[in-house]
Amino acid sequence: MHNKALAPEYQGALTKMSVNSSLADVLAEGERHLREAELSGSQQEVARCGLAVAEAHRRLGNVTEADRAWKASYRSARSAGDLGAMAWALWSGGTLARQRGELRLAFRLLGLAADMGKRGGDIVARGYSLAGLAETGRIQGDYRTVAALHEQLLAEARARGEARHTVWALEGIAQIHRNTGSLDTALAMFEEAAELAGNADDRRGRAWALRGMADIISLRDDPERALELLAEAELTCREMKLSSALAYNHKMRANVLFRAGRYEEARGMYEEALAEFRAMTEPRGEALARLGLVKSLARLGRDRDDTAADLHELRRTLSRIGLLNARDMVDKAYAELGVAPVDGGTDEKS
Repeated sequence: MHNKALAPEYQGALTKMSVNSSLADVLAEGERHLREAELSGSQQEVARCGLAVAEAHRRLGNVTEADRAWKASYRSARSAGDLGAMAWALWSGGTLARQRGELRLAFRLLGLAADMGKRGGDIVARGYSLAGLAETGRIQGDYRTVAALHEQLLAEARARGEARHTVWALEGIAQIHRNTGSLDTALAMFEEAAELAGNADDRRGRAWALRGMADIISLRDDPERALELLAEAELTCREMKLSSALAYNHKMRANVLFRAGRYEEARGMYEEALAEFRAMTEPRGEALARLGLVKSLARLGRDRDDTAADLHELRRTLSRIGLLNARDMVDKAYAELGVAPVDGGTDEKS
């Protein structure tokens, strides 16, 4: 039996904020309580309120402000000697690093967060940090390493009745199955995640699950149903001001249109997603949207040499970020579009 979804990252005076609260409301309340905490002189409360501010900024795509806020939260937590608050601040910083495509930094910060959460006896902070490590590895394409950790975290979340974390783990494992070709299993897990998120009133989790369902349903040649699911998810993204989730929703909508042969519509949607990712400095999403845009333009008759040059540059970018699975997608695009790799498809790594 699972409980209603909670938002443990909203702490201190923010504990009453819902997982479904608008991020604009979270930011406003967080900043108000942060000012009050600073006046009171409680470094512990400053750290806890600062965490909510950092997370609201991160999810709104305000990466500079988010970076400043999590670091300030960590300094206050360290001053107060609060290991749990230090763990949460490091978790926020690691999650932001992943969002910005800084995967090495993400691994380091999330590893420190997991250790700090264990030392401080904060099992939720530790669990979120381990989940962050698992997600970072999954995004990188290192499925063999992180699949077992995903399964472990799913079992722990189910045992504790933590709906939000169960939804996250189901979606992560489903994505691994999708990327390795087990589409039936992936769809079943995305559907379970969507149902559980709905029952637990986790609107964010449900929006991501619907996106996963739409992806697989689109691969099964039912674009209209896929677009309906994405439209439902988009409403949540807009109402909660989930900037990153909205951009990924738009990229998936473009994927669906591309697969359906609606290349001009796909081009426009990829351009919209690309602008959204650039506005929030999210290089992974930007690169994936650029890949879709290059493929759409190629289908619309763009010069082959220009297409090959763009794919070569994209492969270098994805290699530099460390996104192994996404890099393979570029290699497949060469074959799909009938374009010869530049210089034999070699990388420049840094």
